[in-house]
Amino acid sequence: MAEATLRTAPLDKARVLQWLQMYGVYAGVAALFVVNTVITPHFLSAENFRTQAVQVAPVIIVALGMALVIGTEGVDLSVGAVMALAASVTALYLGYGLLPALLVVALFAAAVGLANGALVALVGVQPIVATLALMVGGRGIALVLLPQLEDLRNPALASLGSGDILGIPYLILIAAVLALLVAFVVRRTTFGRQLLAIGDSRPAAQLAGLPVRRVLIIVYVVCALLAAVAGVLATARLQASDPTSLGNLMELSAITAVVVGGTPLTGGRVNIAGTVAGAVLIQLLTATLIKHDLPPSWTQIAQAIVIVAAVYAARGRGKR
Repeated sequence: MAEATLRTAPLDKARVLQWLQMYGVYAGVAALFVVNTVITPHFLSAENFRTQAVQVAPVIIVALGMALVIGTEGVDLSVGAVMALAASVTALYLGYGLLPALLVVALFAAAVGLANGALVALVGVQPIVATLALMVGGRGIALVLLPQLEDLRNPALASLGSGDILGIPYLILIAAVLALLVAFVVRRTTFGRQLLAIGDSRPAAQLAGLPVRRVLIIVYVVCALLAAVAGVLATARLQASDPTSLGNLMELSAITAVVVGGTPLTGGRVNIAGTVAGAVLIQLLTATLIKHDLPPSWTQIAQAIVIVAAVYAARGRGKR
């Protein structure tokens, strides 16, 4: 009897860890929802749901790009700087109209992504080193272009930040469409399969004749473009361009959402639904602490605990 217990104990532990890997983030969101329903006044109000969704939308968009990069066994630390750069460029070119300003933002973001991708894919620099350089340099460029906060009074930009369709804000709709699009690319396209194969084993992907360098460059460009979209949306919502603070620590929030959502840092797999749920989990956790008047330091501690728990649950969850 004792031997049977010893034999089943590891199996039970393995099952628990597997369950946490697959569904832990959703259970966490559900638990926070229940707790807030009980202890947080007006949590179930439509206005609160709208506020939480609008606040988490930029994080989701950045995390989508980060998930693609992590799927190739990389990381992009420059996403916060790209958001700041997008804010600066938007302010500088908004006088020519919203569409021209967005096109210039896209060019700047694509240039950053191309630089990141080239350093990683062509030069062979480690992703964390390559993107760290752009993390510092990108925000520096943003501050050179726009050294201080600037209020923006543009009806088109204001509509983008506060407008809605059938009561659903544009920010939420854009985040939802992008999440569905990225999920489709990962699951249903040749590019998605190549991306995951590279994350599984880059040498094996090269031996198989896959366009490894091209895929890596495209992934980093897409990540930068998504960060720029988030930067523009955040600027539109605030109606101000603040390259000093916009996007600060966004790279950590995005990485947390991706890891908590079930995408392993070892690459080879991308969980888009989990990434969205991970971003929602972090947002709900932060909002809960703020609503109950706890200092910001507690939010950072809580996020650290979530990260540690996710890393613990991910033990042994390597490549596919």
